Amino acid sequence: MDEFELAVCEQFNHYNRRRDVSGFFGWISRLGDGVIWYALMLALPLIHGPQAAWVSLQMAVVGLASLPLYKWLKRRTSRRRPCHRGRPFARTVDPLDEFSFPSGHTMHAVGFAVILVAWFPVWAWLVVPFAVLVAASRLVLALHYPSDVAMGALIGATVAATVLGLVSLL
Repeated sequence: MDEFELAVCEQFNHYNRRRDVSGFFGWISRLGDGVIWYALMLALPLIHGPQAAWVSLQMAVVGLASLPLYKWLKRRTSRRRPCHRGRPFARTVDPLDEFSFPSGHTMHAVGFAVILVAWFPVWAWLVVPFAVLVAASRLVLALHYPSDVAMGALIGATVAATVLGLVSLL
């Protein structure tokens, strides 16, 4: 499977050789580090009123609940990143940690987007494409394999759905 996924990574990473593409996806990756989400969590009550603090809290819970699972999986699988496999990938962004599986950027982007869109669907036009771009950036930058990104999205969506389910019981 790794060889197939490496070939897919090479195809995505081919686009990273263009300066405009590498700059764009590098910027998306940096935004996906969390800054944009934390700023949005702080801004939601200012935009939608004090009741939106509840939504920000749910987003924070998703992030905090996902983090230990993410770290445990990274240590447990110890999967080397595509960019560390000796292939001539075009690298423009350094990874935040050593291992590849799962994609934490994708996990958080999807988890936060699910919570936000569940409460404020008007945000879908912005956060859904952003989450997709964050996921794509992980492949274009050769930081993750497709299965890392898919599992990150699945974990993020599952944790967010669990939080929403628990909130509905309150």
